[in-house]
This record gives sequence, structure tokens and C-alpha cells, in this order.
Amino acid sequence: MRAQLEIFTLNFFQHELLIALREWLALEFNLHSLESSFSFSLDESFDPARRQYHATRIWEQVLKARQGSHHKLLVITEYDLFIPVLTFVFGEAQLGGRAGIVSICRLLESFYGLVPNQDLLFQRLCKEVVHELGHLYGLRHCYMPSCVMGPSTTVERVDAKEWKFCPECLETFARAREDLAMKLSHTPPKKR
Repeated sequence: MRAQLEIFTLNFFQHELLIALREWLALEFNLHSLESSFSFSLDESFDPARRQYHATRIWEQVLKARQGSHHKLLVITEYDLFIPVLTFVFGEAQLGGRAGIVSICRLLESFYGLVPNQDLLFQRLCKEVVHELGHLYGLRHCYMPSCVMGPSTTVERVDAKEWKFCPECLETFARAREDLAMKLSHTPPKKR
């Protein structure tokens, strides 16, 4: 099966977690991925006053570098992220676009002074990755309380929602993936 998602890691050293995530995405969503490397330049992404990284500026680097790729592009990091209108974000993605980012910084129990919990971290990571993938496939925030596309402003909200789409969001997600597959099957090969 051809990969549909390219995953890049940035300051992320939990390789077993990444393997489990990739296997889970393939099993649950038939979404196959490959792990890629990239040399990030963080000079313009880091805000010293906030001590955080600008999410958009990071995923834009990957998008620019992979212009010819048809894959969805996702960065996974341990850096704390923000966008100018919010104090922090768990992730961000282009709506209906190709690139996004997810941070585990505030998904870690240790961020809140609690005992680390790898199972809980994996559940949270899966939810946030699916949420950002939903945005990449054109889904907006959903206000069904259990839908994975619900906005997450706190880690408690991440925990409260499920990893699944509600029926309406699932239909939109499936249709968007079908449309992309049809488009790619009709794309002529490019000379390299």
C-alpha cells in the first residue's frame, strides 16, 4: 500500500510511540505513513518572550520543502507550540491543505507535575493527530461533545472526547479521502 502521510519528528525521541501511532493509523483508518527526516530551521519559529514555537512557521517549512509531494505532511514534536491568537495549541493544520503539526508537550502528564503515563499519552496523541488530519482533509471543528473534531482548549477536553469522528465528520473525512485518491489516480507522472 502506498503511503498517504509523511511524518516528520522535531525534538521527539519517543520512537516506540511513533511506531505505535503509525500502526494504529494504518489499522483504524487504513492510513499508511512513512517517517521522513527534515532539517528544521527554528530561528524564526521560536518566540523568546513566550518560550514557545510558532506552529505555523514550522509546518510551513515542511510544506515548502515538499512542494512536489502528494502526501499529507505532519510534524510531531515535544516543543510547546502557539499561534499568535492563542496562548498555546496542541496542534495546527492547514484546513483542506497538506501540512500540520502536533505537539505532545502539553499532552504529557509531567507538564502538569503528574506521574508520566504512556498509555494516556498515546491516547491523547492519537486524538490530536486524528484531529489535525481531519483539518487537513477539510473538516472544521465539530460541536458534538464526543467527536474527535471538537476543539481542544485544555488537556481535560482532549481526554473527554473520543478518538473517533461523529457520523457526519466520518462521512466528510471518507469523502475527502476518496476525492484525493481519485485526483491522485488521474495525475500524470512528473519527470524528476
